[in-house]
Parts: sequence; C-alpha cells; structure tokens
Amino acid sequence: MRAVRRPFRSARALTPTARVRRLRRRITVLFALTSAAGLVAMAVLAVRSDGVRGREQLDQAMSADTNWALGLLETDEDSRLDTEVLLDNAGTACPPLFLLSAPTAAGEPAATSGKPVVTPGELVVEHAPRRPCLTVSAASVRQAAATAVRADEPRSRDARTADGEPVRMFALPFYPPEAEEDAAPQGALVTVADASAQWADHRRLTWVVSGGCALLVLLSAGVGHLLSGRAVRPALEALDRQESFLADAAHDLRTPAASLRTLAETALRGETDSTDVHRRTLRLAEGMGTLVDGLLTRARLMSGTAVLAVEPLRLDQLVEAVVEDAAGEGQRVAVRAELAVVVVADPDLVRRAVANLVGNALVHGHLPGKPAEVEVTVDGEGTVTVEDSGPGLPPEVAGALFDRFRSGSGSTGLGLSIASWVAHAHGGSLTAEPGRRGGALFVLRLPAGGPATGG
Repeated sequence: MRAVRRPFRSARALTPTARVRRLRRRITVLFALTSAAGLVAMAVLAVRSDGVRGREQLDQAMSADTNWALGLLETDEDSRLDTEVLLDNAGTACPPLFLLSAPTAAGEPAATSGKPVVTPGELVVEHAPRRPCLTVSAASVRQAAATAVRADEPRSRDARTADGEPVRMFALPFYPPEAEEDAAPQGALVTVADASAQWADHRRLTWVVSGGCALLVLLSAGVGHLLSGRAVRPALEALDRQESFLADAAHDLRTPAASLRTLAETALRGETDSTDVHRRTLRLAEGMGTLVDGLLTRARLMSGTAVLAVEPLRLDQLVEAVVEDAAGEGQRVAVRAELAVVVVADPDLVRRAVANLVGNALVHGHLPGKPAEVEVTVDGEGTVTVEDSGPGLPPEVAGALFDRFRSGSGSTGLGLSIASWVAHAHGGSLTAEPGRRGGALFVLRLPAGGPATGG
C-alpha cells in the first residue's frame, strides 16, 4: 500500500500565548522599521537640502564678486581685453579671480545651438593671481570656464585645492562690447571660494542627524513595544480567562462525574434499589447543571459580558444549607450564626464560595486518623468564618494560598481560588490566618452594601 506523506510539522508547536507574544514582537519590529524608513527619508532630505543651501550661499557671494569685477573689465580699440582698471581696483589674490578668453576661431558652430564648441585647452588665461590664497590647478580653472562658455550662462562646480581642501568655483561668461544678442561669449571670469567651513558644518549636521535618527528609531521601537503590548493585552487576558475557566470546570465537575460513575456501577451490580439510584442520579444531574450554569456565569463575568445577579440574601440560611449538604458521616461541623444576617450578593456564587471553604476544611482540616472538626461562624456584618482543627497552613503555600493550582496536599487548589474571586467580585475579601485551635482560619467578608464591581 502506498504511504501517504504528511506535511512536516514542528515538533514544538507554539501555544496560543506564545503566538500572541510572537505577534507582539513582529508588530514592534514593523513599527520600528516603518519609523526608521520615515526618519531616514527625512534625514536624507535634510542633509541634501543643507548641502544645496550651502552651495547656493557660496554661489551668490561669488556671483556678486564676479559681476562687480565684470564691470571693471574694459576693451581697447582693437577689442582686446584691458585688465588694467580691473587689476588696479580689485584685489584678485583672495578670493582668486581668473580671466580667460576664447580665441576668435574657437570652434565650428554646432548644428543645433549655433554656439561654438569650446574645449578647455583652447581657452587662454589672460590673468591669473601670482600668489592666490587658494591654489587650484589650471586644468580645473579652464574646465570651469569652458563649461560656462559652452552653456552661455553662469556655472559653478566643486573642486579641490592642491592641498586637498574643498573649494567652490564659479564661472561667469562675458561678451564683447556692443555684441549682438546671439553673439558667442568672449571669455569667462572664474573665481574660487573656500568651502571648508561650509562642508565642516555640513558634516557636523550629517552626524547629528544620523545620531538623532538612530536614537529616534530606538525610541520608536520602545514605544512600539509598549503599544503592541497594550494592543495584545486583551488577547492574553482572554486566553488566561479561558485557561482559568477550563481548569475550574474540570475541578468542579470531577467529583459529580465520579459520583455518577459510582452510581452506575452500583446499579449494574444490583447492590442498590434502582429507585434510589435514579433519585440520586437525578439529584447529581441537577447539581451538575447548576454547576455548569455557575461556571458559565463566572466566565461571562470575567469577560465583562455579564453583571452579578445580586439580590438580598439571608447569609445565615445559605451557610446552614451548605453545611448540611457538605457534612458527611464521622465529620463534625458546628454552625454559629446570628439570625437574619442579610447581604446583597449573588446567591449561586456565594454558595459556591462557602461550599469551597467548608469542603477545604473537611478535606485538609484534620490530623491523620482523626475526624474533621470544623466551626463555621456568621456574624451580623456579613462575615463568614471557617475554622478547622488541622495542622494549619503549610509555609510553602501560605504566600500564594489563593492562586490557582496551589494546594497543601494533592488537590488542584482551585477551590480557594474560586472563593477568593467571588469575594473580590462582590467588593469583599478572603483572608487566611492561624486558628485558635492550631488549624487554619478563613475569613470571607461580604460588604453589607453589595458588590463594588460587576465582574
């Protein structure tokens, strides 16, 4: 027979809680990546804008200098450049000012633009400072001038000095006197400005923006982790409530289910009258139905979809009824209750809480080989006290006695947890302390004015 291949599954399947926590981590990472993408885009835009603004400031200053120098440039009767007035009135050593001219036959006109094609090598340096404050290569100067002449408009570019320092070069084309509108430029004025201060500020801004982006990304990751935690908290609480409900249901249904099985086995053996078996079975079934209704009610209360069904309640009568049902053969349970003790509470939930306390005292509140002796007291302030004569509270569970799955011996420990939850749901409390007879003393307090909360 041909084997059927099954899809591979991980040996360690994630629990629902683990999947929710993994979802939280993914949300955190997604939030951080989204924030990082936005911050990086803004940082790139800010750094680029700062660089452009720095270049524009240098270009504006050099444009003013070259236009002023252009006004001092003259030509003689033969249309040759006369730089005497320029050199007499303008200091051309710092910032350096270069004057380049294009030969008459600089190149053949281009088919599309009608402008001459000028190469850097064809430009003639008419003036260059002898001792400029910024030393740049002649090739860089010719390249800047040729670019402006070919474009027939001012041009600027970045360059380096002989020492490797950053500079900004600006070239302004000029024209012969009384030139026609479409005349080609006669040459270009080139000036150089020191850009080291601007680039230092630009690098400083780049580092500050980069560090700020990194810090903000870390901050956004932390904020995303907190927000995602708040987002998944309801899911985690719902899972915890579901786990608590299933555990409590299993705890409370285990005893009646075992009793039903015992009755069925007894009836099959014919050891008991069938009418009595049916009557006891019906009573257990009704009790299980009531128990299931109580569990569902608690689940709705914990999820916030229902409110406590509070009503005036004779606490003394309820306690006496619970003790009568709970006490078995060989067990002594004494009840001391004031008459007409009335509280406003949910009868079913309070009955469960008192039954859990009495049942806990009957199971754990006696020494080995001796019958249980339990004393239940109800006072006029709505307080129920359950005291046993057992060994007392174990030190290892005293600090977490009302936590689920905590018990002194063998049981699941859910009974006290349910009783504590009922007390707090009604705005009361459940405490445990050493009793007068060496056993444990549990005090259930229900406020006379009713519950403080609804779930």
